[in-house]
Amino acid sequence: MLASFLSFVLGEENRLSAPRSIEVTQVTEWVDGKLRRVQDSVAGEEPLEIRVGDAPLAVTMRTPGHDLELAAGFLFTEGLIQSREQLASLEAITDGSRASRGNVVVARLADGVAIDPEQTQRNFFANSSCGVCGKASIDAVRSRLLRPPNAAFRVAAETLCQMPEKLGSSQDIFGRTGGLHAAGLFTRDAELIISREDIGRHNAVDKVVGWALQENRLPLADVVLLVSGRCGFEIAQKAIAAGIPVVGSVSAPSSLAAQLARELNLTLVGFLRGRRFVIYSGEERLQF
Repeated sequence: MLASFLSFVLGEENRLSAPRSIEVTQVTEWVDGKLRRVQDSVAGEEPLEIRVGDAPLAVTMRTPGHDLELAAGFLFTEGLIQSREQLASLEAITDGSRASRGNVVVARLADGVAIDPEQTQRNFFANSSCGVCGKASIDAVRSRLLRPPNAAFRVAAETLCQMPEKLGSSQDIFGRTGGLHAAGLFTRDAELIISREDIGRHNAVDKVVGWALQENRLPLADVVLLVSGRCGFEIAQKAIAAGIPVVGSVSAPSSLAAQLARELNLTLVGFLRGRRFVIYSGEERLQF
């Protein structure tokens, strides 16, 4: 029942919000000493409010599209729900105006599932404190008693190097705007399972995790997560929450992401470009 409900609403949500993923604007372009007026495509950015029942929970700036996946992934990776069964329904609220159309998602939890508002405030404070109070962030993740990812998973270094090009080929909106991050899930054979784009790199991760939650594929114990930008603390903790054993990024990780990866045995790879990468944690999962 939940799968059918989510599939229906997700289809309606994508139909309504897809055009807003890209906006067209007039710009002035300077080329070789000459100016001209042209139309340019820019990535859409609008706030999304996530509510649990009637209570506002969080607001995130995101690129419209796959908003139900984003909300589902956010609830899971932030530890507010622990399984698909705890989420009774997700609904995009529409009041007819363009400004608010689809910009509010309401989650209703299953009977007997409750969120502790005080604990939620502490968790979100810890997330926002990255770079200010790293110890608070690490302690907040540790307090959730997350399990280390699958220690038996292996992926070949040569295979890992194939993934950035495949992820880049899936970035349709980036190809038109140049302004979005992407996250993709890959098999150990470099087969792209799913990819999502968003102006926020952590939102892109929440979208792929939300997709996996809806498809009943959690934990993601036998996949590689690849992100198109840097890997910050939030991405590392979301990957661990989803059970992902290997995270690769085409840019650098943050110091806090590397610390968390080492503490919870996440394989973290940065600067994954061409035939080069740097291993920050979990080298034993890579085959050379």
